[in-house]
Amino acid sequence: MGKMAEVWQKEQQVRGKDVSYLDGMDGNQKYERCLHELEKGLLVRGEDPRDGVVNSNTNAGLPRLGWDWYYKLMYAAGLLLLCWWYGLSMGSQMIAEERTEVEGVPQYVLDYAPLVYLDTGEAYFPSDIDSQIDNTHPEINYTAIAEAPSLTPDNLSLLNNFGDSGKYVYLTSNVDVTTNPAWLEGVVPDADGETVCATSAAIIVVDKGNGLVDAFYMYFYAFNKGTTVLGQELGDHIGDWEHNMIRFLNGVPQAVWYSQHSNGQAFTYEAVEKIGIRPVSYSANGTHANFATIGSHDHTIPGINLPTGLLVDTTSKGMLWDPSLSAYFYKYTITSSNTGTSASTGIFEGLLGAPVSIMEFNGRWGDKQFAEGDPRQPEAFFGFWKFVDGPTGPADKYLVREEVCPGNGVPCVVRNILVP
Repeated sequence: MGKMAEVWQKEQQVRGKDVSYLDGMDGNQKYERCLHELEKGLLVRGEDPRDGVVNSNTNAGLPRLGWDWYYKLMYAAGLLLLCWWYGLSMGSQMIAEERTEVEGVPQYVLDYAPLVYLDTGEAYFPSDIDSQIDNTHPEINYTAIAEAPSLTPDNLSLLNNFGDSGKYVYLTSNVDVTTNPAWLEGVVPDADGETVCATSAAIIVVDKGNGLVDAFYMYFYAFNKGTTVLGQELGDHIGDWEHNMIRFLNGVPQAVWYSQHSNGQAFTYEAVEKIGIRPVSYSANGTHANFATIGSHDHTIPGINLPTGLLVDTTSKGMLWDPSLSAYFYKYTITSSNTGTSASTGIFEGLLGAPVSIMEFNGRWGDKQFAEGDPRQPEAFFGFWKFVDGPTGPADKYLVREEVCPGNGVPCVVRNILVP
């Protein structure tokens, strides 16, 4: 209540009202004084409560006698309105300032951690990484691995003993995903931007030496709803790893990478939208590709995004998610300078008890593409399928890269202005 009284006080000051008589009071005292004045009808009438009298020249207010409950109800309604206003105007700032220290992680990696706006139409939210393991079982070529142990986040990498070092292992859903089981929907962030009871992100710090640090902010979703093209939904898959990467030099952010399907975009830190000092990322509806702006983004041609086209992602300012509040944290030590491969060439170290095994798993975080003839798989649309393979994990995201862009053969362009 004290906080709401303070908000009211600021509102009055913005409107040019003299509320200096509240100076020196704590929040509770302000609340009691506001309630007392409201009961007298002074705040409704717009009079100066210090006078102690009602201005006989105004007819705006109602006499106090017999109206105590009316004023209390009016005050309660006012508080609700102020709470709504406060949430809209201050909520983003509060999230931006709510930082915690994590032993082993440079403070600037947390201070500049991106904030993610989910799309207003989003139906598949950030998801608990551990739950993905609980709701799946390992398969190779549509056949369960009989010798596989009971899986946990701490032993998932044991699957690397199967299927060519894990490459052909798929974490396959225990139930038919076309029935849309609840675990696919993820967890809606709360008012603080936290996915409560769900660890939905992984932050990986790669110290490259000479003051150069790449911080990867990996975002996990249980389901990727693909793009609709000419009425055909294409590219659905179970499991979805997306990310931003910020490159730091001596603790100062230089550039930000936004992952988008098979590639992405890079911008200078100065160019990107921010809340406070934290870069903003817009997660596309369904696909969760990350963009630096709201609107429509065609990605028919990798690396070239246009406002319209065949393969269009949409972004908007929906719920604000702070992945750093629900994350596993890791250090990644480079053991090879090979920047031309997506696969891991280093060693993960879990911080604060983060399970290393989930980072070391080389397989897929979802079902293998449903076979042709599977009743769940519609006929191909010009060679494109509705259900495709689940994704590989963070270790396969070019953690060792020379430029801010991944070394995937696509030219790296770091833009200093925002584009779709």
